[in-house]
Amino acid sequence: MAIPALAFAVAVGSLQMTVVVPLLPGLERLLHAPPTTVSWALTAGMLSGAVSIPLLARLGDMYGRRTMALLTLALLAAGSVLSAIADQLPLLLAGRVLQGAAAPLLPLSMGLVRQLVPPDRLPAAIGVLSATLGVGCGGGLIMAGLLEGDHRAVFWTQAALAALSLLLVAAVVRERHARAPGRPDLAGAALVALWLGCLLLAVSKGAAWGWTSPATLGLFAAAAAVAGAAVWAVTARRTPHPLIEIPMLLHRATVGATVASFLMGLALFTAITTVSAVAQGRLGASVLQVGLYLLPTTLLMLVTSVLAGPLMRRYTASALVAAGSALVSASALWLALSDSSPMDLYGAATVLGLGTGLGYAALGTMAVEHVEPAKTAAAGGINALVRIAGSSVAGAVGAAVLDAGGPAWTFGVAAAAGLLAALFATAHTRLTHTPTREMEPA
Repeated sequence: MAIPALAFAVAVGSLQMTVVVPLLPGLERLLHAPPTTVSWALTAGMLSGAVSIPLLARLGDMYGRRTMALLTLALLAAGSVLSAIADQLPLLLAGRVLQGAAAPLLPLSMGLVRQLVPPDRLPAAIGVLSATLGVGCGGGLIMAGLLEGDHRAVFWTQAALAALSLLLVAAVVRERHARAPGRPDLAGAALVALWLGCLLLAVSKGAAWGWTSPATLGLFAAAAAVAGAAVWAVTARRTPHPLIEIPMLLHRATVGATVASFLMGLALFTAITTVSAVAQGRLGASVLQVGLYLLPTTLLMLVTSVLAGPLMRRYTASALVAAGSALVSASALWLALSDSSPMDLYGAATVLGLGTGLGYAALGTMAVEHVEPAKTAAAGGINALVRIAGSSVAGAVGAAVLDAGGPAWTFGVAAAAGLLAALFATAHTRLTHTPTREMEPA
């Protein structure tokens, strides 16, 4: 019962990543704000998740992953309640920040599962958890539609699901762990938040402020400075227990998974946010119809997650990620070159579901298969972080490109990201072709 409970928790936690996508047009009208401002209802949750993943994964190593999983579910419930009662954008964004703290549920669950299942069943179990993340993302779109785009009803439902999941995990999940020494890298968390915040604010507001305005260039410069070797990398290497382990991030056994995860997150969220905008803007679809257009994506993610385990016994995880990324690219290219009729949306959503389900199910295994057991949560956390970072960039980039060039260009961005993910996954296969030692402890 522990694995189904954790899978349900991951699915509930991932609902918050997409449930606001079809709500954005309605929130624009309700809050009287432009798309690039309201898009922060999506971006704020992603940004919070990107910071929370490595921080809470580290706290999970120190104080127990089950404890941190329960904490994230409690924060998700609290953020959902705050979002439900919000009638102004700042309060809504505060709720979304709390909801974003649910993002670490995947790496925390992966660390727990590695203790609970035998090694021969581990790839299948991790594949189910990884694909469940995608299922929850698709389910968020459908839930918003079934609740007729009522953001208050959506967030109250999320609060109830988070409370139910918290009770399930508390009741059936147990943990055997040796607590790791050290303390959390709060300075690193602040740097990650500052870096992503500057980058995404510059991207989302660049068109409105002017790409060469002092404010935009200043934000880009600040992001570059924080992310540069002189600030971020040096700080990480001097900290005994850094938020992000740079050697693990750049190790040849994990770098392919790192880059592919970022690009797949970018491709998926760019595609689905643009589908929502096209369906509601060009086709006059309701929020429920948007969810139905993307229903094939959700269903095929679920089916593919079931098949991922047997497939990974025959093919390498990186080969499956490459194939899935290529399908994601093909689906986005389809929509970029078509007139986005209802049949085009259904067909492309089918291909998108196959590709995302296959890629997401294998990404978890690709990230941790060459890592020692004690580093599973850290490696899974890095993989989930870059995936969320890609999704965060998608929210800002998608809104900016859609506003400036239209949906064809936005789908083109998604297609290019998917293609690059396939190329990096293929390169990962070559990098790990010869036997390599498991990574040494940092």
